[in-house]
Amino acid sequence: MATILVADDDEDVRDIVAFKLGSARHTVLAAEDGPQALQIASSRRLDLAVLDVRMPGLTGVEVCRRLRLNPETAALPVILLTAQSEEGDVEAGFAAGADDYIAKPFSPREVGSRVQALLARSRS
Repeated sequence: MATILVADDDEDVRDIVAFKLGSARHTVLAAEDGPQALQIASSRRLDLAVLDVRMPGLTGVEVCRRLRLNPETAALPVILLTAQSEEGDVEAGFAAGADDYIAKPFSPREVGSRVQALLARSRS
């Protein structure tokens, strides 16, 4: 299956998303802040990243922006996960290069479905 980075400073959210994706037989790599997410993305071959917008060190939006600037990770599919669903926040996420945006609270099933859909699109 796929190797997916899940970056969220909330351990409970990180564990829920990791469990859902792991139960779908994906390999999940976890990060608790933006700098750690970038380090993992630069050292491992990833198929997708799920990034929380509000993380210490670097926001998910900034991590996404930096991934897009790096030729090795520029095409990596990115889903932003956040409690902020204001229109301006969504626009900022997409402007940084995010492929999808999921607002908290979320259904783990929805996260799984969106991950599967984005993986399918990125492989075609």
